[in-house]
Amino acid sequence: MPKPLLFLALLGLAACSAAKDDTASSRSTKAPVARNTVVDCPLYDGMKKESTQLMAVTSGTEVQVMDTVDQYFVKVRATNGGKTETGYMYRTCFNGSR
Repeated sequence: MPKPLLFLALLGLAACSAAKDDTASSRSTKAPVARNTVVDCPLYDGMKKESTQLMAVTSGTEVQVMDTVDQYFVKVRATNGGKTETGYMYRTCFNGSR
C-alpha cells in the first residue's frame, strides 16, 4: 500500500477510535430525559422475554429515560401508585425512539 494511503487509513482509524471514546464517556454524565409513552408497555426487571414485569405503563405516562441500553431496550425510571421502579422498556413504546 502506498505511504499516503496507509497514512490516511491510520488517520481514519484513529479518528473513529477517538469519536467512540468521546461518546462513551459523555453518556454516563447525561441526566435522565422525560418521555411520554405512546402505547401501553410493561416495565421489566431485565432485557429478556422471560424477565419479570415490574409494572404496566399506560399510554401517555411520563417516564425518565436514563440510558439507551441497546437497539431494543431503554433503561427507565417510572412511578406507579406512588412507588418508583427502575427497569427496562422496549424502544417501540416511544414515538421516534432511536
